[in-house]
Amino acid sequence: MSSTSPPPASTSPEAEPGSGTVLIRSAADVSDLVNSGTARGRHARMIVIIALGGIFLDAYDLSSLAYGLPDITKQFGLSSAMAGLVTASISVGSLLGALIGGWLVDRIGRYRVFMANMLFFVVTALVCAVAQDAWTLTAARFVMGIGVGMDIPVAIAFLAEFSRLRGKGSKGSRTAAWSPAWYAATSGCYLIIMLLYFLLPDAQLGWLWRFTVGFGAVPALVVLLLRRRYMNESPTWAADQGDLESAARILRESYGVDARVADDVPARAARPSRPGLSSYARLFTPPYRTRTIQSVTVGLAETFGYNAVAFGLPIIIATLMTQGPLTTIASSFALNLVFALTGGLLGIRWASTRGAWPMMTLGFAIQFVAITVLALVGQPSGTAVVTAGILMLGAFMFAQGFGPGAHIMSYASLGFPTSMRGVSIGFNQAVLRLGSTLTLFFFPILSSGLGTGVYWVILAAPALGLAALLVKRWEPVGFDADAEERTLTGTAAAGS
Repeated sequence: MSSTSPPPASTSPEAEPGSGTVLIRSAADVSDLVNSGTARGRHARMIVIIALGGIFLDAYDLSSLAYGLPDITKQFGLSSAMAGLVTASISVGSLLGALIGGWLVDRIGRYRVFMANMLFFVVTALVCAVAQDAWTLTAARFVMGIGVGMDIPVAIAFLAEFSRLRGKGSKGSRTAAWSPAWYAATSGCYLIIMLLYFLLPDAQLGWLWRFTVGFGAVPALVVLLLRRRYMNESPTWAADQGDLESAARILRESYGVDARVADDVPARAARPSRPGLSSYARLFTPPYRTRTIQSVTVGLAETFGYNAVAFGLPIIIATLMTQGPLTTIASSFALNLVFALTGGLLGIRWASTRGAWPMMTLGFAIQFVAITVLALVGQPSGTAVVTAGILMLGAFMFAQGFGPGAHIMSYASLGFPTSMRGVSIGFNQAVLRLGSTLTLFFFPILSSGLGTGVYWVILAAPALGLAALLVKRWEPVGFDADAEERTLTGTAAAGS
């Protein structure tokens, strides 16, 4: 079997004669119902939207301090190292949250983790807004990061497990949808900053960052209320746990499919052992080892480049391009909205037709060219050169949107079955958060010490991403990892 072709799907669930009822006999039947697109419903689509809402909050909270860091540094009298610690604290928390959350998602279910982590966003956003010293702010951002880290694995798992395998609304396109949701949040963050910039008196502009961070509690409350109303457990996870009765109920409630467990099948089959932390070791066993290494490598390349450029936009534009505060805010907003969000929307459209590998490769190639041009230009002088520099940043963000930004989650999730999807995303995110932590900590220091020479450091990101993709062409979009797992399990049982 080739690494790019999906394994054969199992037999479709049978329909009860003379009725519209679908009989379920195994977890494979539940997976096939979702993968085929037979199971559709308003609640299922709403769950996808709510999952994207969680991604929106993650991005907003991660980027809400991007513009305010100079004011925080001034108010609290921070050194560059301490400023880096404040910035990176949320990434350290998200690293821990991703590891714990990825494991919990597979162990206790998607729904419970999804509902619990919203409290992190509401409380910590308010604490950050009223923090009176750097250590309180750092601690609150760290705890907020735990919520962010827990939310990513469960949100991506929902996007994958409430979507069909191929075609419109596929797992590939909906997983890629996390990208425009992310850029919509960063654009929204800069829009709020811009509005507050005009509304606040000049003497109070130092408080702008507090209002921006505190506002994150509002969408968090909205998403929490929607989750309580519409959210349901993943039917494939419930079936994978041997609870076919719950899986059938979810299919009825969220998809509108009259699914029933066949009379000759126990409602609860033998329950598989609960995954422990040792389940992370399974990521490094065949056939998952190569996928894990490649997904982590391209993810590190993506997160290093994105954190340096996207979160560093205010520093790049204000310092390296010597622009004023209003130009800095407006340019950062436009780059996220016009370039990154547009690219992300195209990433959704192209995911099912072109796949993840070609879009990732093209995206990294464009980023390589854009950063090389910025490095060669150095400190821009004159309106035309500054405009060209901002356009190169726009090209980077556009490529990020449809390429690595859209599809790193496809690599982290779609090549792994339901039984280990949480740990695969959690491990991937933990490694990525380590990379983003180091980037957010060192970027202010490097940009201060190297000036425009920092572009040559950033150039390593797209170079690494291209190398990892060209070593092995692996296409996760359209791949049925659950069917592959059943095939591997059946082969192992036959050989024993």
